[in-house]
Amino acid sequence: MTQNIYDTPAFFAGYSQMGRSLQGLAGAPEWPALQALLPLMQGLKVVDLGCGYGWFSRWAQEQGAEQVLGLDVSQKMLARAKEMTSSSAITYGIADLEQLDLPDAAYDLAYSSLAFHYIADLPGLFARIHKALKPGGRLVFSIEHPIFMAPRQPGWQVDEQGRKSWPLDSYQLEGPRVTDWLAKGVIKQHRTLGTLLNMLIKAGLSLSHIEEWGPSAADLLARPELAEELERPMMLLVAAQRPTL
Repeated sequence: MTQNIYDTPAFFAGYSQMGRSLQGLAGAPEWPALQALLPLMQGLKVVDLGCGYGWFSRWAQEQGAEQVLGLDVSQKMLARAKEMTSSSAITYGIADLEQLDLPDAAYDLAYSSLAFHYIADLPGLFARIHKALKPGGRLVFSIEHPIFMAPRQPGWQVDEQGRKSWPLDSYQLEGPRVTDWLAKGVIKQHRTLGTLLNMLIKAGLSLSHIEEWGPSAADLLARPELAEELERPMMLLVAAQRPTL
């Protein structure tokens, strides 16, 4: 079962104060790049995997999605999502993505934001997503970049001149990484970039876009604090598709 760190009081309290929680999609600097990978929502059936507060689920419905299913392992997250949602076109449900159970060929789009790095059986999840997508259906997701996840002791190193660098060690040693982020003992699953992309290919999905996200010049003008993100990729954005044949 996926570690449900989001329902621990300390973690949930910290997460609730993040820009992503307070501002929704506008608080996620990578959102414009993710949005560019999405199809037009009109008439689509969408599943939001690791939906959190339901920001994307509501956006998809507002853009014309016919039906949206938001799934999360956290009861606290789902409770907040339901409080913030009024549309009958959106349904929320509790689900462990390690054991995802969706009907075959039911969805035009599967979306996920920063959830897949918690999943131990990611090949199994990709295979189940492939089955749940209609032929031609798309998977669009963000995940922590392997360079960001790999270090055993992640954190900026600052030299005497004040220059930041990101430690990169144990990159080829795939497996769990235990970090203290908002709470102690958060478990993530590190994989190399090659391993991650090959999992998608082996699941039968066709890759259409890979982006090692970093802030644009416009991003930096609006949010100068993002400048440190130029030093290493924190997130990987991926778009893939179930072939039509």
